Amino acid sequence: MKTKILSAFFLILSITAFAQEKVNFTEEFKKENQGKSTVEINEVKELLTIMLAITDFGLENDDMFEQKGDYYQRVLKHFKPYKEEEIIKTMNSLLMKNPLEYIFFTGNAQTYFLKNDVLVPNNAYILPANKVANVKIEVNPITTYKKEIEDFAKKSHFIEFYKSEKPFYDKIISDYEKYSNLRKQWNWLEKNFDTKINSYIVYTSALINGLNYTGGYENNNFHLIEMVLPTIQKVEGRSEKNSEAFNTRSMFTEIDHNYVEKPSVKYKEELNIALREREKWVNTKTYGTEYYPDGFKVFNEYMTYGVFILYAEEIYKSDTKLLQEINNEVNSVMIERGFIKMKEFNEELKSLRNKKKKIDQLYPELIKWCSLQ
Repeated sequence: MKTKILSAFFLILSITAFAQEKVNFTEEFKKENQGKSTVEINEVKELLTIMLAITDFGLENDDMFEQKGDYYQRVLKHFKPYKEEEIIKTMNSLLMKNPLEYIFFTGNAQTYFLKNDVLVPNNAYILPANKVANVKIEVNPITTYKKEIEDFAKKSHFIEFYKSEKPFYDKIISDYEKYSNLRKQWNWLEKNFDTKINSYIVYTSALINGLNYTGGYENNNFHLIEMVLPTIQKVEGRSEKNSEAFNTRSMFTEIDHNYVEKPSVKYKEELNIALREREKWVNTKTYGTEYYPDGFKVFNEYMTYGVFILYAEEIYKSDTKLLQEINNEVNSVMIERGFIKMKEFNEELKSLRNKKKKIDQLYPELIKWCSLQ
């Protein structure tokens, strides 16, 4: 039986921004990445994800690791014979104590390159994933277990496996570029918010399931956003347009955290007053709502999905049927998560949107509406 420990837990991770001083964006790095949006199956991330996936903890958590599909079976066939290695047992012990160790390993993977089974430091990233929720680390776990990870990579012939899967990885990346509309989303958000982002990176893997997370870094006047997301999903029973909207929503509601939260900070005190009666806004009995303990965080989650509705209303305005499906699904998903006034919030947001050009400008009137509920 699979252990379902993360069905709501991962929701907090999608709004996590790691501390920003743990990166080093040189002028060369800035020039190379300015205006770029890339999708990558990072070699070290894939190695660490595989190692975590074959722990006893990973094998029992299919909400953390995607266990459907041929790729997972190929991973098991190749790497499960090495699951008794000490580093895998160590990772299992760490995950058992705190599932956030998944983030601290995979979220710091870009701090190293893998060359000939040796982990070589990447000077642009020092310790990017150093804080998640209320847990903070001071030492990179990849550095701590560097030798053991290198030994595992060599013993398991990881590099050969990774190279052999390149056609599969290339198809995942091409699907993202074809169906995710990252550039379209980015352009729309830059047009509709005052916030500006310099670069986006999407890290993906066929092993990622429900545990998605976003990191934001600012250094040397350069703002980079990275997202760790599942591969493009092709869901049975959905039309091609509905499937596109579904995949767009998955990415959009990660991206727009970076735009929604900045103006919210300006009105944090007002938000905490306006939404102080949490029972009006969240079903406190629903698991996961405890990660949104004040009005500021509750409002941001409403806005994150509400802004996707505004995006959909513009992008899919010629398809009334699809728009209704999108609205109904967003409202349903959010209400199921415990955000019980999602429908009313969306209707008010759409109404206010007709009066303003920038979404930042909607905040005062929307906060006033919230205070009157």
